[in-house]
Amino acid sequence: MANTEAIAVQRVPALTPEVQAQLQQLVVHSHWNQLPADWAQFFQLGTVHAVRDAGCAITASGAVLPMGAPTAPGPPVSWISMILVSPAQRGCGLGRAVFASCLAQVLADHRVPMLDATPQGEALYAKFGFEPQWRFTRWRRARQEAVTGGALPMANGVDHLLRLDAQALGFERAALLRGLAAREGAMCLRLGDATALLRPGRTATQIGPMHAHDEADGAALLDAIAAARPEALVIDVPQGRPRMEARLQAAGFTPERPFARMVRHAGHALAPAHTAIVQAVAGPEYA
Repeated sequence: MANTEAIAVQRVPALTPEVQAQLQQLVVHSHWNQLPADWAQFFQLGTVHAVRDAGCAITASGAVLPMGAPTAPGPPVSWISMILVSPAQRGCGLGRAVFASCLAQVLADHRVPMLDATPQGEALYAKFGFEPQWRFTRWRRARQEAVTGGALPMANGVDHLLRLDAQALGFERAALLRGLAAREGAMCLRLGDATALLRPGRTATQIGPMHAHDEADGAALLDAIAAARPEALVIDVPQGRPRMEARLQAAGFTPERPFARMVRHAGHALAPAHTAIVQAVAGPEYA
């Protein structure tokens, strides 16, 4: 194992054009879906950690995003994500070092750290005391030459989304979701009780978060989106959602990779979460 104590990790003070370009290059090399606007969101609402090489170029990144107030008495949550390393520097301990720096910030702020992990990352995070809560799968559909049509339910569902989101997760994140919904090309849709946020990504439009008390309502909204949008789509759906999975397969989505939602409790009791409401998460970068 690499000696991460010898790796210098710093908090990046500002999102300059040069910094943004270097961070986005890490996204491209990792084949992830984030846009430069996502980095701006992290700088606006959270903190970005980085490792630089001898020429001062960023070669590894991590982000800490404090979430809003819990819905019941308990400690607040911070989200850790965007642990990226340039291909030439992988296997040298940079990812572990930048993650440790992010975790140290969260603990110093007296917050509970949470994250979404790939199977490879899950083993690493378990060594830091993280435990899986539940799992989800990323599904992807390639761009369609033609779609069956149908109008999207265009009613603005942001307020409804925020209410369901806080119930589902046990904490509010209104500033984050309003920021995502305000982006160019983004929209918040509602069909019955179901509501979902759509936002452009680097490789595909992200569907999520999507919330509904009844999975059937979520599946109906998914049908409407898939029928109306021809571009490439990705959606992260909790495992154990048979109706959602059946509709995904019928609409041409294929499973891409699994994730585990993980938390480091350290004896703290979190506010109750009602994850049955979650039909799709916002993405591993945002919870």
